Order: sequence, then structure tokens, then C-alpha cells
Amino acid sequence: MKAIRSILLILLVTHASQAQLVTPSPRNKSSLQSLDPGSFSVEGMTPKPVVVKVRLEAPVYPNSKLQGALGSFAPGTLVTLVAMSDTAYRVRGRARHGDVAGWVRQSDVISADPNLAANLKKLHERAQKVAELIDRRQVALGMTSQEVRASLGKPSRSSAKVNAQGNEERLEFSIYDRVPQTTTTTNAFGQLVQTVIYVKVEVGTLSVSFKEGVVSEIEETKGNPLGGGGVQVVPPPFVF
Repeated sequence: MKAIRSILLILLVTHASQAQLVTPSPRNKSSLQSLDPGSFSVEGMTPKPVVVKVRLEAPVYPNSKLQGALGSFAPGTLVTLVAMSDTAYRVRGRARHGDVAGWVRQSDVISADPNLAANLKKLHERAQKVAELIDRRQVALGMTSQEVRASLGKPSRSSAKVNAQGNEERLEFSIYDRVPQTTTTTNAFGQLVQTVIYVKVEVGTLSVSFKEGVVSEIEETKGNPLGGGGVQVVPPPFVF
């Protein structure tokens, strides 16, 4: 009998760990360290957390395959969206058995935005494109002022104005490249050795204009900092 109680205790502990019980926190990302393949995090993509409402009694699952329900959310429960896959949302909220982070069917929740899933996918795709541009220190039409600064650094000059069309801003950046140079020195044995060092050289200047916080125009004011690749475009950010 004692052995049976021990086995039951182990099963209960395993079951609870799969449910990933958490203390509610608007920016808790520890539960997202190992997202299911094909899913992506939603937290941080929007200025405010995305909150949805449970339509009917909704089972909550440990993974996006929606197998082995761990509990359920009551109808009308508000939950915070933290990740999504093609068919499911990972949410955090108060289930019947306690605070939990788990997966529910997309059809089990409702949102003020009828195109929530499609818009979140667009935001995710945009975030990936912007991250690639920042990694390559490039800019594109549709980026925000904050994204441009993250890519090019601090502007060398800035100006702003307000007119009938709204707020306008203009930032100028000095664009640098690392140019290899060979130097000759003498080592400890009196031998001549050549060393390649990289020197930061200004290759041009770039002027970026914004309307309502979004890049509307990119101009090469000196040199060819765009490298002949032309102006790139990303969808502007949107709020839904």
C-alpha cells in the first residue's frame, strides 16, 4: 500500500509540472523557454499584452498538439496570449484548478479583433524582417524611428516639425565600413611581420525622413551607403 501511495505521488507531481503552474505576471517569459516547433512568442510584439476571452468551457493542454487535457478554463475567463501556432494559442490565466500557462484551441477564445490570428502572424513576419535588417545595419521604408536607431545607432543630426500633414522627423546618419589595412612591424626576434587591421572609414551619409514615426523617405546624401541594393520596404507597424 505504501508503494502504491508513492507511485501516485510521483504521478501527481509529474502531472502538475506538465501544467506549468505559474504566478501571473504580464511579462513572464520563463514558460516560453521551450516553445513547441511551429509556434512563436507573442509577448513583446504589441505595446500591451493581448487579452482574449474564453468562449465556452475550454480544455487547457501542455502542448500545441492539444493532447492530454490538464484542466479547463471557465466560460468568460480572460486570459493573456503569450504564444501561438497555426491552430492553438498558448495562454496564461486562472483555470478552474489554479493559475496556469497552457495551450487552448484558437476557436475556444474570442477577441475584439476578428482577424487576431492573421494579424499576429503579420506582426511576427514583420518582426523577423526588421530583426534581419538590424542585424545587417540596414534600414527600410516602414521602419519606426526606434528601429532605425537600433540599426544605425545615434544620428549625427536630427530635426523635427509639425504641419497640417502631422509630425515629421528627419535623421541623418554617418555610415561607416571596416576597411582592411596592412601594417608592417618588427616582432621580438627582429623579424618583419605584416598584420592586417581594420579601420573604420566613413563611406557616406544617409538621410531618413519619418511621417508619424514611420520611415517615409530614405536619401543618400553622400556616397553610396545603400550599396546599390535599392530601398527596401517592410510593412509599417499597426495596432489591432
